[in-house]
Amino acid sequence: MPNIDNIKKYNNIHMIGIGGISMSGIATILKNWGFNITGSDCYNSETIQALQKNNIKVTIGHNLEDVAKADIVVYSAAIKENNPEILEAKKLNLPIIERANFLGELTRCYEDTICISGTHGKTTTTSMVSLCFIEALKDPSIQVGAFLKQLNGNYKVGNSEHFIIEACEYVESFLKFSPKAEIILNIDNDHLDYFKTFENIKKAFEKYVKLLPLNGLLVVNGDDTNCLELPKLTTAKTLTYGITNKNTNFFAVNIVFDKDGFAEFDVYNNDEFFDRIKLSVPGMHNVLNALACIALCTEYKISKEAIKSALLKFTGAHRRFEYKGKINNMASVYDDYGHHPTEIIATAKSLMNKKYNKSWVIFQPHTYSRTKTLLNDFAKALLNFDNIIVLDIYAARENNTYGITSKDLVDKLVSLGKNAKYIPDFSECVSYVKNNVELDDIVLTLGAGTVTDIGPKLVS
Repeated sequence: MPNIDNIKKYNNIHMIGIGGISMSGIATILKNWGFNITGSDCYNSETIQALQKNNIKVTIGHNLEDVAKADIVVYSAAIKENNPEILEAKKLNLPIIERANFLGELTRCYEDTICISGTHGKTTTTSMVSLCFIEALKDPSIQVGAFLKQLNGNYKVGNSEHFIIEACEYVESFLKFSPKAEIILNIDNDHLDYFKTFENIKKAFEKYVKLLPLNGLLVVNGDDTNCLELPKLTTAKTLTYGITNKNTNFFAVNIVFDKDGFAEFDVYNNDEFFDRIKLSVPGMHNVLNALACIALCTEYKISKEAIKSALLKFTGAHRRFEYKGKINNMASVYDDYGHHPTEIIATAKSLMNKKYNKSWVIFQPHTYSRTKTLLNDFAKALLNFDNIIVLDIYAARENNTYGITSKDLVDKLVSLGKNAKYIPDFSECVSYVKNNVELDDIVLTLGAGTVTDIGPKLVS
């Protein structure tokens, strides 16, 4: 059982934005430890219903009475300062803590917190590592950033000292954690609304690596030049992995793809043959994610058999190249969370390993700042698809002070010779695709916002 002494004084915990992917997992872990949890959220959802089934009281809207009964109030980053429950907590002089800070407190309850970070691939790699630990009967606690069918949710409450979490760099939230082991998958240009420059992103990862203890473990991508600088900053044990860089501890060769785009490959550990690995998720980027997982799990003495079995069973996390069905028994529809040019290119390459007629992408840009900063990169990445439809920008946390619209992206694509279409209306978009797809086409809905609602409409 983890040591919960540092949070025992907070018997009654109220959580604002409890329906969030991370907040709901935290709530369930706390409930399992015997804390009294209440929460609120703007909208009902499957996550909220799961919490309620777990006897966690959730109010849709605001509940000032629950705030008044709390010993501490935890809020998600999306909650504004003028939220009535935040104002009530301040009026009552209650301790108020942001989600990442509180999750940091939870990481200190465990002897062994394993943090998976990087600009891309966190959810998939966290899922892979989690399934390997479960396969090896290590009974970890888990927090992952998407629904994973083997967990029947996005978290698991275990009774061991292992806590496997997805550690996000946005607003430097991962600096609040106390990791024993870190995987760093890549460092790329993202979240510039917060970081402003790429140098600031790199500095955040440098600070993150310095959190590791002397007896810690750092696993880094040897194909990413920005990652290769990081081992110099820690005395923790370091393992590297790669595909193009063979001067690494774990590398893959003899990579082949089946008709679904799933890879099979030989892994070498320090130039000795390790084993042949088969994946059930598509794309070369997932070979790299699997290598990161293999490196870490081998260090944790998880057997090759458990690793091979877990990786073969892993068919992807929710919204990671997720198959949704067919349009009129003709075209296959997939849904993916990719919302950065690097992720779009990786997804497009995954697609190219599959057998199909023509490719379609329905892309919803995510945040004005990202669209403005990376407009040219988005256009180049989308050129990999035969047919391109662009929806309106999903604002998320922003107001459009950037003078950018989706039409700018479409104009850029047209200037590069692509017949891209701007179709902001979802119903019109669905009708257009249904009327124009051909036999054996592949349609991909892509983005981190409401674009995920289109897949079910296409296949209905």
